[in-house]
Amino acid sequence: MHTKGLMAASTKPLLLTILSRGRSYGYDIIQEVKTVSGGSLLWSDGMLYPVLHKLESEKLISSEWVEKDDRKRKYYKLTDKGRKELVREKEAWISVHNTLMRFWDLPEMKVLIK
Repeated sequence: MHTKGLMAASTKPLLLTILSRGRSYGYDIIQEVKTVSGGSLLWSDGMLYPVLHKLESEKLISSEWVEKDDRKRKYYKLTDKGRKELVREKEAWISVHNTLMRFWDLPEMKVLIK
């Protein structure tokens, strides 16, 4: 299991990345993180929704209620400002990653940020 600090620090870039692929709603986001992490990251509603609301207040994401099959869900999507922030987040995480790789004498990640 990951520390609370690492979980908190990774939440924003993970959410921005998920929403960069298209709109989604809370339960779907939680399941996607669980699946992609192989079960090592387990998010709860109580952890997710405050972060979504914070990102929305920062205008990094927007939301809309959608009714489908007699069920209303709040869908979130990335804004243009959120796309720019995602680029900054990627650069920061790759920098930290590469610094750790140098300390651990492991190969660095060579990527171009879009």
